[in-house]
Amino acid sequence: NTHQRKLNAPTVGPSWTKVSCPCCVSERVEPLVLVKLGEKVRPETKRWLVRVIGAPQKDGGATLLAHPGEDASGDLIVVSAPRCTLLKATEELGLCKTYRNKDMEAFSYNDRDHFKDSDNMEVFLTLAERQYIVRYELDGMRAQKDLRIPGLSDSYILPHRRKLVSAGVIVDTFPLHNPTKLRDLSKAWYSGNQLAQPLDSVNEYFGTPVAFYFSFLDFYTWSLLPPAILGLSITYFSGRCIGEPGSTSVEDDSAPAVTGHMIQAIFSMLWSTVFMELWKRRSSTLSYRWGTLTLADRFAEPRPGFHGDIGLNPVTGRMEPLFPDWQRDLRMALVSVPVVGLFLGLVVLGMLCFYWGEAQVQQLHKDWDSLLSLTSLYIPSVLHIVYTNMLGNVYRMVAQSLTEYENHREESAFENHLTAKVLVFTFFNNFAVLFHIAFFKQDVPLLRKRLASLLIVSQLVNQVTEVVIPLPAESEDDPQEDKYRNQSTLPVFPGLFSEYIELLVQFGYLSLFSCVYPLTAVLLLINNVTEIRTDAYKICKLFRKPFYAPVANMGVWQIAFEVLSFVSVVSNCWLLLLSPRLQKLCQEGGMSSTNILLSAVLVEHVLILVKVVLAVLIPDEPDWIRKKRERIEYTSMRALRELSQGLFRFNEGKLESSCKITMATECTVNIYNSKTDRTEYLV
Repeated sequence: NTHQRKLNAPTVGPSWTKVSCPCCVSERVEPLVLVKLGEKVRPETKRWLVRVIGAPQKDGGATLLAHPGEDASGDLIVVSAPRCTLLKATEELGLCKTYRNKDMEAFSYNDRDHFKDSDNMEVFLTLAERQYIVRYELDGMRAQKDLRIPGLSDSYILPHRRKLVSAGVIVDTFPLHNPTKLRDLSKAWYSGNQLAQPLDSVNEYFGTPVAFYFSFLDFYTWSLLPPAILGLSITYFSGRCIGEPGSTSVEDDSAPAVTGHMIQAIFSMLWSTVFMELWKRRSSTLSYRWGTLTLADRFAEPRPGFHGDIGLNPVTGRMEPLFPDWQRDLRMALVSVPVVGLFLGLVVLGMLCFYWGEAQVQQLHKDWDSLLSLTSLYIPSVLHIVYTNMLGNVYRMVAQSLTEYENHREESAFENHLTAKVLVFTFFNNFAVLFHIAFFKQDVPLLRKRLASLLIVSQLVNQVTEVVIPLPAESEDDPQEDKYRNQSTLPVFPGLFSEYIELLVQFGYLSLFSCVYPLTAVLLLINNVTEIRTDAYKICKLFRKPFYAPVANMGVWQIAFEVLSFVSVVSNCWLLLLSPRLQKLCQEGGMSSTNILLSAVLVEHVLILVKVVLAVLIPDEPDWIRKKRERIEYTSMRALRELSQGLFRFNEGKLESSCKITMATECTVNIYNSKTDRTEYLV
């Protein structure tokens, strides 16, 4: 209908704000981001905001394209971006793009014509990059002076340098789905029977953080094949399937056969190391392919939730909110640390209740000795798993609130502190009972039963919550703006936090304790094959499209996996020491308990050395990636050196110049000619 064509007009009509740069004039404007206004925002306020969004940055605007939507007095504004704004932001973000020689090079705005497809933004930048740049520019809008906003109370003044989003006019901002691209991605990702994931398409549509997560999930899932095959073999040849009727011997019930036990433990330690080293190589390859290998380190704008007194930042020289570090440290010491300690105490309380329940059902089974009492042996484990899951969900919300209260300036600092809080609790919540059973109670049958319960119950809970979800209703006949409005009613994507936590816990079960339950990798492999499709379906259909900044790797999560890989050496060495047959062999050899313990420590150090040697022998990035990265760094350094020459003269006339470096690849050169006026050139 007419309204649908109006919003998707292929030309810059009267409803879109105009662009002043001739090279930014396009026959078609792509809607990228939807801005939702407050319910009480008046039409004159909306018209003012549309003008500000399209105004130059020096005037406090965002240099973007804005469309008021079908209803000029409505609460929606559709935003796009002109070519020059996108290209300048590409350089500021430090993205690499394909140069004319087909190599990836750090993008330079002044050399833009030599980069492939730099005249076509829909090819040059991914959809996720274009949408993130729009958000970045919107978040950067600041009042250039004390400002009275039309349509608001005369008494309300937006202070100088305060962000416009703080005025409360804008209540929400989110990227728009592209129905055609989303449909094609869905078919190639989770709708068919294909095994390979379209990672480049995922990166193009959702951004590098999502693409890295699914690439890691895919790599991890297929890396489970070797330990799964080994686990099946050990289970088959040793007859150690849990609950098998033939397991009657007390010694047999205490641990698997020595050979299978030792093979599984040593394999888990070496597998975790090789897996992480190979993943780092794959990660660097993907980072180069997606143009994020050399992301620029820059002093980012304060995150939207940061607040403080307006002042001059001594580092950046900008007027912005300032918050003393000592106040933040005080909040962390007096509020965050005690609250985290309280939740860790609740974990200990749950563990004590689990042991009490375990003792009760053991006594019940001893008295009754029936099938019902045998089944009841698993009830304490199941109840404790439900308790830890509920406690984990509550803690994540509390950790989010605590980190908000700490008031971190940068988004990266906020994410790192939030992740650190959750990782400490997650490790304690999920592994404390297992470590206590293994190291203090030294009860291998209980450890095996507990691990089996964790794996089976957790998989069932995850599959129910992720698969058994009502399908969202879609109508293909709604007007375009109604589709945009419907997107705003979808729940906000919760992020990849819980997904990474789930994988981290899986990795811990496998690398730390799988030798007592060889079928661990088999269960994880079955779960993850379906996990890939359910996670893909969720992000495509059940949530709003998220904003994601470009990243070069998994960040702090990669460190967390490497720490678990290191801890696996200690865990598996101790579990080897618990093998009754191994202890019997040592005692028959005349070794005292002290000598056995010292031998275990020696073996542990040898295995740690082997892990270190493996990590050194397997480079973190392929040789060709290393050469490409060094080439990019060399090119940037050479350009910097050439631009910092400073002064030069020409023979004809008196030409003097000064060079002021503003970015790694940008330099303002002022050339003065005595016969003419002084002119400024951007080189």
